[in-house]
Amino acid sequence: MKARHEQPEPLSDLELVEQGQNGNSRAFSELVRRYQGRVFGICFGIVRDREEARDTTQEVFIRAFRHLSKFKGDSSFYTWLYRIAVNLSISTAGKSHRKKTVLFGELPEVFTEATDADFPGSAAPPHPLKALETKELGRMVGEAMEKLSEKHRAVIVLREVEGLSYEEIAEAIDCSLGTVMSRLFHARKKIQKSMNRHREGTKDRT
Repeated sequence: MKARHEQPEPLSDLELVEQGQNGNSRAFSELVRRYQGRVFGICFGIVRDREEARDTTQEVFIRAFRHLSKFKGDSSFYTWLYRIAVNLSISTAGKSHRKKTVLFGELPEVFTEATDADFPGSAAPPHPLKALETKELGRMVGEAMEKLSEKHRAVIVLREVEGLSYEEIAEAIDCSLGTVMSRLFHARKKIQKSMNRHREGTKDRT
């Protein structure tokens, strides 16, 4: 009786990064597949516009690809990637006339193919945030998020949607632990206040 071939263990992020740094574009394509949905969720949570978030997500991976050689492994790859996503999202949020630069033609063909096949489109993103916003509670949270600054949105998304620890958030947005805790406290307080106003307004109309 022939022994079944066991499926090889998936490579870790660091192994894929190392291969990508050595010129293996397929390894970077796997990192794109692994994180594009989550990066899109972060970008959308901050910029609050699906097309803008899609463009920003593309730029995040373009920048990560170009600077992959600078990743030294001092932090996890996803923390490094999230830092790029947060910084780009904050810098582009609110710029309705931002010049869109889709530069996939400059990247390896295999990366382009992976992105075309798997990249979130202008429809709803494959992310928990989508399911949340289809419900009444999600709509209320969405309206409350609109009233937050981009920096406050960032910590809420990283903590409540991505589930990062305070330490990981501090590393991702390059600030102190105290700043993360302060921003989360004020963001949650503002969201709760906004939702309470919404509930009170709903009661008044009934």
